[in-house]
Amino acid sequence: MIVGVPKEIKTNENRIAMTPSGVELLVSNGHQVIVENNGGVNSGFSNEMYTQAGASIEADVDTIWSKAEMIVKVKEPQAVEIARSRPGQIVFTYFHFAADKDLTMGFLKTNAWAVAYETIENKAHKLPLLEPMSEVAGRMATQEGARFLEHKSGGRGVLLGGVPGVHPGTVLVLGGGIVGTHATKIAAGMGAHVYILDVNLDRLRELEDIMPKNVTTLYSSPATIRELLPKVDLVIGAVLLPGAKAPRLITREMLSLMKKGSVIVDVAVDQGGCVETSKPTTHEAPTFFVNGVLHYCVANMPGAVPYTSTIALTNATLPYVLKLANDGVEAALKADDGFALGLNMVDGKVTCEAVAEAFNLEYTPIDQVLS
Repeated sequence: MIVGVPKEIKTNENRIAMTPSGVELLVSNGHQVIVENNGGVNSGFSNEMYTQAGASIEADVDTIWSKAEMIVKVKEPQAVEIARSRPGQIVFTYFHFAADKDLTMGFLKTNAWAVAYETIENKAHKLPLLEPMSEVAGRMATQEGARFLEHKSGGRGVLLGGVPGVHPGTVLVLGGGIVGTHATKIAAGMGAHVYILDVNLDRLRELEDIMPKNVTTLYSSPATIRELLPKVDLVIGAVLLPGAKAPRLITREMLSLMKKGSVIVDVAVDQGGCVETSKPTTHEAPTFFVNGVLHYCVANMPGAVPYTSTIALTNATLPYVLKLANDGVEAALKADDGFALGLNMVDGKVTCEAVAEAFNLEYTPIDQVLS
């Protein structure tokens, strides 16, 4: 199979979807890999490293898309990339369709195979291709939140860890999944007082066992959130409904309960955000204020640490890329029910129920298109 790895063109997206070691494995399995010229430079991987691994380097991105039977990316296709997609071509990347109607309707017309990292499940019903970037985003959420709490960045001037004789900062983490767990670990390690909320009591019990004493676990409800908002300096939105829009847990009205200069980091923004006032931002212009509360809503947070993120992502995606390349898309998906859940659309049909519900589109069960 011919596998294309184009350079990411989303604003300030510095990751690339394949490391040289990933290329080497694909080539050793008899596949051809085409990498866009200097596509990996911002992640620390030169053209020479890719050619030594067996890839060919192509300066014309249109040639890559026209030749490749499978395109492997990091972020959702931008408008110009949607126009390059063609019927029968496999596009394997993060899509997050439910948060973007234009992307959904545009890609639907391509009749290509949209296989989404974020909806693939493993045998434990976890999301193996979302986990590594969720780990990065969770750790970054606390790091960025602490930075924007500094006065020069527009925040309250609070040091999360405090100092002897001064209260530490208070952090509210909404969601006890991968993002929330890693955000909590970093915040707790910095010395902050952390509240982590979830609606899954079994998960809260697990968190109670593994978290240090400066972390309080609470059952999530609107009343609990309203009670905590006046106390907190930093809110981290870390909720996830696989493939679907994130639930709105903080309304515009609730912002009036928060201190001026407090910070919200909405990691769920790539799924629509769990804060009503959230809107996607970029690393170039990451923040905005609403009612005196600073919002950080960068939709591709791991892109700021591309070396770490690219390696972590390829470690997770490569086994699936190899299955698609070795077996073909239909055989690979038929052989693994969890992998098949990654198929969000093909031949103009929506095969992810959450995406169909988000935009009132007709839903076609996956087994119908694979039969």
